[in-house]
Order: sequence, then structure tokens, then C-alpha cells
Amino acid sequence: MDSGTHLVFGLGLGGLALTDPVIASHPYGPIAVLIGTVLGSQAPDIDTLLRFKSNADYIKNHRGLSHSIPAVLGWAVLITLALAVVFPDVSWLHLGAWVLLAVVVHVVTDLFNSYGTQAARPVSKRWIAWNIIHIFDPFIFLSHLAAIVLWATGWAEPRAIFPVLYGILAVYYGWRTWVHHRIESKLQGKDEQHRPGDRYFLLPTLSLHRWNVIRESKDCKFGIGEYENGKLIWLETTSCAQHPAIEASKTNKDVQSFLALTPFPCGQVTSHSWGYEVRWLDIRYRHRRQYPFVAVVMMDRNYEALQSYVGWLSDDRLQKRLRMNTY
Repeated sequence: MDSGTHLVFGLGLGGLALTDPVIASHPYGPIAVLIGTVLGSQAPDIDTLLRFKSNADYIKNHRGLSHSIPAVLGWAVLITLALAVVFPDVSWLHLGAWVLLAVVVHVVTDLFNSYGTQAARPVSKRWIAWNIIHIFDPFIFLSHLAAIVLWATGWAEPRAIFPVLYGILAVYYGWRTWVHHRIESKLQGKDEQHRPGDRYFLLPTLSLHRWNVIRESKDCKFGIGEYENGKLIWLETTSCAQHPAIEASKTNKDVQSFLALTPFPCGQVTSHSWGYEVRWLDIRYRHRRQYPFVAVVMMDRNYEALQSYVGWLSDDRLQKRLRMNTY
């Protein structure tokens, strides 16, 4: 999820923790646990600091080791120990349990969107993305915001507000999971262009009723469409190139970071007088007829890299960034 949603989850779990008599009855228990759940809800995303090193390192590692099983336990222990120093009289066992819950909720909610995490490390380095909830879900964010306002203004007791909130959200997550499974299982039958071997993937959008659809074919083509109100509409078909420049680009650090993340890479080649422009697209992210998440390598006629970039950019900004002397 986005940072704002993780923040309101942290605040909400701090309110839910007041159902714990040990926390609620201690003079400093509520403030200690609120600090702990907010920190716990943000801690796994500390790898965002890798942006200062390079985009390639950030993209390759974001939601990787920091979201792993050892890291979840490590974040909980570190935050609990720090809070135990500041609030020595608060039960570290209860405080630690709520901090651990906040970290676990962060990682689990990230699994529901399309970006995913490497939450199974060290057992597996596979990226896990369930494609069920958009990275920013208005219902999840606004329901938290409403509950927090009720709590902050004293209109209702947190011990009444937050159990209801998380009961509703549990049902919401279950409903979205069921809808995703039901629609994805029907996509093949809805597609008049279906060919043997085609695979279909359903991705969430901001709308509850509209989903993005990817059709992956064996001949290096991707169909990109939308499913809404029972109707499947194809927007375009993107062909992926087979060219020596494509294979040569895979040795580039930026491209390797890109390929380590996306399950839907599509390489395209443009020939120039000075060499080749290889552009890798992530088919998951189509916006205004563009694919803003890319890895691009400029290479000469001998397939030696001249310049490269990986990250999020519009076509115009990408061309400015990759401007170079080609003569």
C-alpha cells in the first residue's frame, strides 16, 4: 500500500490496542503503543532510502529483504526495545505484540496489490503479488480516516470504533478476493480473441467495479484491456521484440533490476543511426496510453551500453533524461 494508507493503519491499530486492558490501564500505555504501531506500520519501507543510492538498487530491493520473515521479527524487536527504554513500566510483552501486529499488517496488505513483496524470504525470493487491492484503496483509507476522526473528536470510544472497523475491512478483503477469483476464472470465456495457451491476469484499479486485464500469449504478445460491469474490452496489443539488442541489454544493471521485479516484461527495440534504443516495459502499469515504469538502454552498433535508466517517467521526461550526443 502507499505510505498514507500504512500510516492510517498504524494509527488505527494504536486505537485497536486500547482493547487490551494491560495497555489501556497504564498511564503511558496508549501513547507507547500508538508510537509503536505507527513506527511498525512504516518500518518495512525504510528501504525507500535506497533511492539516494540509485534507482536500480531501490527497484531491485524495495519490498524485498525489508519485508522478509526475519525482517518482520527484527523490526518488532528493535522498535519494542527502543520503546521499552522510553517507557520502562509498560509491559514489553503486550507492547511488542502490538508492534509485531503492525509490521505484519504492513507486509500482508502489500501482498494484496500488484507490486507485491518478497515476504517469503529466506524460504523463497519469489515476488508475491495477489493483484486484489489497488496500492491506494479509497475505501480502506477513508474508512480509517473516519474512524480516526471519531476517536480524535471523542464522538465514540476507540474500543468500540476499531473492532468494528477491522471487522468491516476483513469482510472487504474477503469480498475483493472472491470477486477477483470469480472474474479471473471467467475471462477466457469472455474473450472472443482467445487462442490456446493464452493466460489471463486481473489487476485492480481505483474503481471497485473496473479491473485491468492482461492477456499473455505464447508469441510474445500482450493484450491489455479492461473488465467492467461484465464486459471485457481490449484496448491494445503490445508486441515484444526478439532481437540481439534485447539479449545484450539483459546484462545491464538497470535492466536486471527491472526484470527481477516485473512478471510482465516486454522488450522493444528502436534502431538509430548511432545504434539501438532498447526499452523494457512493465505491462502492469499502463497510464494514458503509456507505460511509465520502464528500463531503457541506449547502445551502439556493437551492443555496448552508452546510457541507461530504470524507473517511473512519462515518455517526454524519459527522452529529456536520456538526451545525449549521438553523433
